[in-house]
Amino acid sequence: MQKQYFVYIATNRSFTLYTGVTNDLRRRMHEHKNKLVKGFTQKYNIDKLVFYEIFSNPRNAIEAEKKIKSWTRKKRIELIKTKNPGFKDLMI
Repeated sequence: MQKQYFVYIATNRSFTLYTGVTNDLRRRMHEHKNKLVKGFTQKYNIDKLVFYEIFSNPRNAIEAEKKIKSWTRKKRIELIKTKNPGFKDLMI
């Protein structure tokens, strides 16, 4: 099976956005939901996956993450709405 890499956007009740990259989206969201990693996502209770994109190459995933992080909040919200207009938690 080919390795997969994910760029994802997660949020909280206040719609604070967090963009990240991982090779195991389930594990990463488990870490966010259970506050296992200190830092931004723990501090702001980031626990809801609202967008992700799959890549087969880690370099492409990292480039996409950097691109999305450089965008305005408005542009990131528009990206989320293209695949998840209701902002539902995609990990449930």
